[in-house]
This record gives sequence, C-alpha cells and structure tokens, in this order.
Amino acid sequence: MDGVESPHFVIFPFMAHGHTIPLLHLATLLRNRFISVTIFTTPVNAPSIRDYLQDVSISVIELPFPKDVQGIPPGVENTAKLPSMSYFSPFITATKLMQPLFEQALSALQHPPTCVISDAFLGWTQESARKIGIPRYFFSGMSVFAMTICQLIGIERPHAETISPDESFTFSSFPWLKFTRNDFEPPFGDLEPKGPAVDFWIELGISFAKSGGMITNSFYELEPRFVDYFNQHLGPKSWCVGPLCLAKQPMKAALSQTDKTWMQWLNYKFAEKQPVLYVAFGTQAEVSSEQIQEIAKGLESSNTCFIWVTRQNVLENLQGFENRVKNRALIVKEWVDQNQVLNHKSIKGFLSHCGWNSVLESICAKVPILALPFMAEQHLNARMVTEEIGVGLRIMPRNGSVRGFVEAEAVEKMVRELMEGEKGEMVRKKVKELGENAEEAMNEGGSSCSTLGLLIDDACARKL
Repeated sequence: MDGVESPHFVIFPFMAHGHTIPLLHLATLLRNRFISVTIFTTPVNAPSIRDYLQDVSISVIELPFPKDVQGIPPGVENTAKLPSMSYFSPFITATKLMQPLFEQALSALQHPPTCVISDAFLGWTQESARKIGIPRYFFSGMSVFAMTICQLIGIERPHAETISPDESFTFSSFPWLKFTRNDFEPPFGDLEPKGPAVDFWIELGISFAKSGGMITNSFYELEPRFVDYFNQHLGPKSWCVGPLCLAKQPMKAALSQTDKTWMQWLNYKFAEKQPVLYVAFGTQAEVSSEQIQEIAKGLESSNTCFIWVTRQNVLENLQGFENRVKNRALIVKEWVDQNQVLNHKSIKGFLSHCGWNSVLESICAKVPILALPFMAEQHLNARMVTEEIGVGLRIMPRNGSVRGFVEAEAVEKMVRELMEGEKGEMVRKKVKELGENAEEAMNEGGSSCSTLGLLIDDACARKL
C-alpha cells in the first residue's frame, strides 16, 4: 500500500455489554492487522472500554449521551442500568440525538476514516457515513439463523395459517424446522404486528439495505445453510468473522484470577472430580421471583454441583437456599468473566438463557447448553441450539408452549439428563466438534480469518 494511507476503521458499539464486548474483540483483531481503530462511546462507558481493551493504540472518543430525555433516568448511559426493559425503546431512540455530534467528530478525525462499523441498533449512523462518503457496515448481535427466520416470517407469513400461538408451522426453505408464533418476541409473532418495536425494525431494515453488509459474530461452519440462504435470497451480505470471543486479548497486568473466590471454588471442585453446572441468565432478562424460586428448587433437588452467577436482588426471596446448597453450590453476586468460567475444566454444562454471546462462548469452551430462553431472539436461539446444531437440551414449560412457567421437576430432570444422561453425552460430543471448528475458523486460513481479510478489502475498495 505504498503512498496510500493505512485503513482507519471507526467502531460505534451500542451501549449494552453484550453488544459492546464482541466489537471490542473485533477492534483487537483489526489492530492486529495494523489497521487504525477509533471507538466512539459515551463518558460513562469509556472507562470500562479502555480497561477492557488494555491497548492505548486504539483511540476512544467520548460523545455526551443526551441529557434530560423523557423516560430515561439521569446518568444512565448503558442498558444494564435501566430500571427495566420497558425503558429500552426510549433509550435506543435517545441515541439518535447523538447524530450531529458524531458527524462533527467523524469529520474532525485527523486520519480520515475508511468505514464505520456500528451496531445494528444505531441505524442513524448509516446516514452519517454516507455524508462523508464512506461505507457503513452494521454489526448484528444475532445469529444468521435468527436473522433469516426473523426476515422470513415477514416475507412468507406461514404463521398466518395457524389458529393458536402454539400451533407449529414451517418455512418452505427449511421444512425440517418447526416454529410456533410463541418462538417470536411479541409483537413479531402476531398476524398483523404493529407498534413502536415494529416501526423501529422497519427503520433499521432501511438502514440495513443501504449498508455495506452485516458483520456477524458467527462462523460459516456453524450455520452454513443459513449463511448461504441469507446471502443468496435476503441480504445484505453477511460477513461471518467470529466467534469474536476467541480473539486473543492482551493479558491484563497484575490481575490474578486465582484470587477470585469462584475460581478457587471451581479449582476445588475439579480436584474433587466433581462436574459443575454453570447457571447464568445474562444481564437483561427479567425473570419473575416465582420462576427463580422454581429454578432454585430444581437445582437443589438435582444434587448437581453448580455455580450460579446472578444479580444481588434476584435471590432475595430464596430464604435458606444458599445455606442448604452450600456444600455443592456457589452463588456469585458480582460480575465474572463468563469466558473464564466456561473454560474452567470443572464446568460440564451451562444452564443458559441462550443469548447469542453465551451460546457462542459455550460452543467455544466445548460446554453443552441447557436452554431456558426468556426474551428477544432467545427462543429462536434455543431452537437452533437443540434442534439445528444439536449442542444442547431444553427445559420446557408445563403448558406445552415454548413460553410459560417452568417447574422445578422439569429443571431437575433436564439438569440430570445434561450432566449424567445419554442425551447429555450426545450433545457433549457435538459441542466438542463444533468448538474445534470454531477454533479452526479463527485461525490463519480459517473461514472467519479469511472473511475478515475480505471485509477489509471491501471497505477499502468502497471508500469513495
């Protein structure tokens, strides 16, 4: 590239942990290829981003988050701090107010940007990139499987023939997969979906169509049929560059994880040859206290060793629970490095909400999943995990639907099946195989590594 300025990629993550961390991994991968990287965020999110990256060569530019926005508590700049998910829509809408400041900052960059990579939710950045004549790629925090199915339900509308939300239907291109309207987050399973969420996704769809493509935290070998179908029939082009959790992070100086109580506990269980189930439901899912009590009851009666990472307030109603399970369980009420937990040799299963990052981290750690989805596209991910790629089992509600109350007996039964049963053995074998495929994809010459190179070439060629 003699005489040509080196590429400069601008990355703008959405202000939610699950959306930000994969893009920080991507920033590291780009930096490893000698590409200049600038990350845009807000003042409250900036310190944790800098701390996570541990790389001073990646610039972090802070834009003020809009103040006095109706429906958002003062000082909240990350979805993790929202009082409930009902604040999610005003929060996303508020980010649009950052557009003029983002455009000023983009134009003022000394090293002109080659492209913008922004979260799918920040659809307004498409216009900002267009104004300065550079391509924008959107980062999707979903699998290609889920993106495909979500687009197809609006195009094919096979659910229109169903009488109840639990009656199954199929898509003509994937007849072996059965879905119900309850697999889709309301209102998207409705026969005539409408409301602010639908309007928002229509708006995003317009920005997607104008973009340079979709950057996906997945790898081709995980969902080849869906990547091919998406690229041939739907679009825009999906660039699978993951699993991004396998991007090598620089070692954090003087941070010994063995000092952590949970790490010591897992080491102890490993020495005792006791397999451990990891339990975590992400930071966003709102689970009723009755449901939490039932899950706790099922875990207690399963006689399985488990580590449960949760928020402080979640277990308030479980009087005596911690004490009763203290010999074989650890309840952690602080943030942990999920990747580290999953990669510990004692972990043999993951009871998960099936957020996409969690699914990928579990596959990469070669740990099978026990699916218990709650919100967003987690029900579709649970279908994928159990029926399409076969790396997990599922706890089903008592009412015969995919949505509804899950009883302690079902939790106990499926925990035992995953940890000790024949089906557990089958999914453990499959996840080991896919975990190895994931590593190969990210290695030199692998599918994701090659795709990242092609994405870089594409961005440089598109720059006007």
